[in-house]
Amino acid sequence: MRFWIALLLAAFVTGCASGTRRADVAAGASLVDPVVLQEQGRSGHAESYVIGPTDLLSISVFQVADLSVREARVDAAGSIHMPLIGTVHAAGDTPGELAREIEALLSESFLQNPKVSVAVSEAASQKVTVDGAVNKPGVYLMRGQTTLLQAVAMAEGPTDVADLKSVAVFRTTPSGRMVAIFDLADIRNGAATDPVLLGDDVVVVDASRLSVATQRALQTLPGLAAVFRYW
Repeated sequence: MRFWIALLLAAFVTGCASGTRRADVAAGASLVDPVVLQEQGRSGHAESYVIGPTDLLSISVFQVADLSVREARVDAAGSIHMPLIGTVHAAGDTPGELAREIEALLSESFLQNPKVSVAVSEAASQKVTVDGAVNKPGVYLMRGQTTLLQAVAMAEGPTDVADLKSVAVFRTTPSGRMVAIFDLADIRNGAATDPVLLGDDVVVVDASRLSVATQRALQTLPGLAAVFRYW
């Protein structure tokens, strides 16, 4: 028995030394408070998101249902079709800019002081990369507003060796590349806010400091596993 305990302790130490930790992964990016990325996500998707081809939009003209379009797909040329005013170029505009353009076109001949709102139902031109200790790493299309929890779910969830307390979100901004670390366990149970991601964000789910082999071995020795539960 002492031999196995010694062997597992050695494996544990090795796992701690070789395990992927966020300090290493974050090299080359400025570590920021998670609140910074959360605030960017709240404002960025609604106010700064740039509409692109294949995005699906929902356009509402206040109190004029016949002029509203529940599903307006942006075509390859970057345009949408609206009742009465016809083709409107949408790609390259934010939702707010497109709404104001439609208001101007409607006010020219059809309505007085129209009020238009534009929402992005599917941000098909935006993608998020999910990597690390997830079941299906890859690049995924963002369907409308996408949160960190939803992005990990798109990658078929974390693996059994994932460290849910160490999930990094990398983002490239005009001021440089930044990274924030989130506790996915707290997000799941409602103890922390689920941040909204932006296009081209990279999510990296860290692996536990215990190696896969060590964790499996510990499962056969429940008493010893308790010693490592909070490492």
